Amino acid sequence: MAEEGPAAAGIDGLRELEPSPVESPSKEKKDAPLVETRQTPAHLHPSRLGLNGNHGPSYYLSRLQRYSSYTFTVFAALHFTNTALIPLAASSLSSADSYLLLTRPYYQSPLAEPLLVALPLATHIAAGLALRLVRRAQNLRRYGAARSDDAGWCARLAQGWPPLNGISILGYALVPMVAGHAFLNRGLPWIHDGGSSNVGLEYVAHGFAKHPVVSFVGFAGLVGVAAWHFTWGWARWLGWSPSGVAPGVVEYRARRKRRWYLVNAVSVVVAGVWMAGGLGVVGRGGAATGWVGRQFDDLYSKVPIVGKWL
Repeated sequence: MAEEGPAAAGIDGLRELEPSPVESPSKEKKDAPLVETRQTPAHLHPSRLGLNGNHGPSYYLSRLQRYSSYTFTVFAALHFTNTALIPLAASSLSSADSYLLLTRPYYQSPLAEPLLVALPLATHIAAGLALRLVRRAQNLRRYGAARSDDAGWCARLAQGWPPLNGISILGYALVPMVAGHAFLNRGLPWIHDGGSSNVGLEYVAHGFAKHPVVSFVGFAGLVGVAAWHFTWGWARWLGWSPSGVAPGVVEYRARRKRRWYLVNAVSVVVAGVWMAGGLGVVGRGGAATGWVGRQFDDLYSKVPIVGKWL
């Protein structure tokens, strides 16, 4: 018996429905996407948190190298102020030294010095070395250089290394300079005097007066390499270096050239200001006299190897 009502049974059990008018979708529905997706809040996006798990060791090592340089820059800015800007502004070694001894405890405290200086610097260097090792291993796996049995062990050891750019070369050259500077001004006084509270700009000026050649060459090399490494490194992090210009953009070569000149000009200014304060004011401050001068002479004489011919 057939069903009564708006829908009746059709042939072979199919149901026949009465026709109904087709409604035109509203403007909002027309503009709406076909598939509705749930949006993740920006502050909880997995890629911004670094928890999506799609990155390899190179990604995390490069982040460690980058963010450790941010922290160390805080100390570098304070040190630049104390050893360059304040001496230039004061135009007096004694006045600049008093400012240094007054502000230095803030970043040489038992808590601040490891967090602002030692740990970021060690992390920056270790991450850079590890990054080169990881990239070398990747190159060896990609190109099969590790399976070359015909080459000797020296040739195999030299294979696969990524090329060094200028920033990396300056960074590796800076490591022994910073280590020597830290030992002379921090390590040596701690070893022989139990602390470096009396070591300030007057101690540095005494070294310039007593050992001018080594002091001027060493300071100029340290400041020059540090200024170019810091400036070019920050230009790279901020995307302002010549390599940050995408190929194919309008005036590609001209933009790269302008950026090259600009970054080098900033490097010259930073190095020039630092040398003007360090060499022009502190370096010409003269030797200390009395028991202070004798104490400084005793410290400089204990520099390993170098102290025997200084």
